Amino acid sequence: MVVGLGNPGAKYENNRHNIGQLVLDELAGEKFKSHRTNSSIVQKTIAGQKVVLAKPASFMNRSGGPVSSLLKYFDLSIENLLVIHDELDLDYGVLKLKTGGGHAGHNGLRDIIAASGADFHRLRFGIGRPPGQMPTAEYVLKDFSTSEKKDLGLNITLAAEAVQVVISEGMQVAMQKLHSPKE
Repeated sequence: MVVGLGNPGAKYENNRHNIGQLVLDELAGEKFKSHRTNSSIVQKTIAGQKVVLAKPASFMNRSGGPVSSLLKYFDLSIENLLVIHDELDLDYGVLKLKTGGGHAGHNGLRDIIAASGADFHRLRFGIGRPPGQMPTAEYVLKDFSTSEKKDLGLNITLAAEAVQVVISEGMQVAMQKLHSPKE
């Protein structure tokens, strides 16, 4: 299962905090359908694997309940979960995969960890730090800047491709491919 974090509603659709859902849109290539787990989902086959793509219908800080419900409904263990989320500690557009760990102040991750545990995979999509004295909450709830939008489509595609490698070849291979220096 791949979960893209974000907030519901058109107001938040293109915010930095919704990058997980933007990547899922790219992966899905079709409209998400409402599901009884308080999520919207698409079920499809990627690289020969049946995969559930899910967007919690709750606000970011309450992602734990829908994710826990999804895991129970589809009878999946936490180790079969990949969460795509925004990451302040990475420069804009930098992608990093990891397994487990803490929440690093990310309230969506904090809620998932509280509800289901920390041993899930993550695709961290760098959004960088807020400029100047801008509060973090204000920054993550803003749309990407004009300069960021120039590369946003490409960065979303690269993130979607990283997810496909995780599904087709496993986390270790995906990490090696994604984290290796590009020539």
